[in-house]
Amino acid sequence: MGITAEQVKELRERTGIGMMECKKALEEAGGDTDKAIEILRKKGHARAKDKAHRATGEGLVGTYIHTNGKIGVLVEVNCESDFVARNGEFKELVKNIAMHIAAANPLYIGSEDIPADILEKEKDITRGQFKDSQKPAEIVEKIVQGKLGKFYEEVCLLEQPYVKDDKIKVKDLLAGFIAKFKENTKIGRFARFQIGK
Repeated sequence: MGITAEQVKELRERTGIGMMECKKALEEAGGDTDKAIEILRKKGHARAKDKAHRATGEGLVGTYIHTNGKIGVLVEVNCESDFVARNGEFKELVKNIAMHIAAANPLYIGSEDIPADILEKEKDITRGQFKDSQKPAEIVEKIVQGKLGKFYEEVCLLEQPYVKDDKIKVKDLLAGFIAKFKENTKIGRFARFQIGK
């Protein structure tokens, strides 16, 4: 089946990834755009893992102040080169991450940043809910792991559904950027301020 230039153009516009990669993904997906996006996302994650060990000594500090002036965010997003840090798309990425933080109020960047005592407390709460349920211990542990996944989505920035497109997580947004610019990109730190909190 031949892939048309129009299909490639549409996929490129939706993902921001290069024409040749879009064409290959469409060919692999048999012309199905949604499958091609999934293929590109998986490749993006693979590339992100390959680049994760590379130093990120450049980047930007971005800000977002909500229109009512009662919520403000500072976020540091790091990349490898000044060339990428000065790129308009990188600046847009930083701004969008700051806006996401204002809206979604994460407490940590990733699950590895959650203090062990808080994680254990969360597990104990879930186990306590099933104390009298007669369920086998291994079933309760599976439930605990499932609930932890939900907990991560609530409190971890990288695990949260992205506010501008809830079909992807913030980590997918970063992986797509890494795939496009071929540089390790990560969130260094953030602070969210809200009047009265």
